[in-house]
Amino acid sequence: PTPAAAMSFFVTSTGRGIGGNLGGLAGADALCRQRATAVGRADRLWRAYLSAPPSADAPAVNARDRIGRGPWVNARGVQIAASVEQLHSEAVNLTIETALTEKGGIVAPQRHDILTGSNPDGTLVASGDATCSGWTSHGDGRAMVGHHNRYGGGRGDSWNSAHLSRGCSQ
Repeated sequence: PTPAAAMSFFVTSTGRGIGGNLGGLAGADALCRQRATAVGRADRLWRAYLSAPPSADAPAVNARDRIGRGPWVNARGVQIAASVEQLHSEAVNLTIETALTEKGGIVAPQRHDILTGSNPDGTLVASGDATCSGWTSHGDGRAMVGHHNRYGGGRGDSWNSAHLSRGCSQ
């Protein structure tokens, strides 16, 4: 089915296939644009929900500051959150039934980790590298991951900040 015209939020159905190396923020954004374009939703600015450390060319980035002000709506037209504040609160409407892919599908329950590099409030994890070297490593390092279905180990009920990954490989 064609995603809802109001779609502004999705969990990518497939990654790049090389772990935490997303090609930096620019590569991650391009992946989101590709996935949205593939389902006919190239009509908006798509940005990956990722925080990133400072680099020689740019200051640190908080995921919450790069995704707009909301509302966020999934591929089936269900509102996830009306505002940045709601997106980062217990009132966020993210469950296994609402955290859908760009195609409108449910993500497999056993694959609930999503890369974010973020604290529960959407800011960059500041203690050590939690972003696979700014989303460029597919080997060394670790990343903060959330659980799209808000269930599981660590802070399992956090969609954007549940635990650190074991590494950056696929």
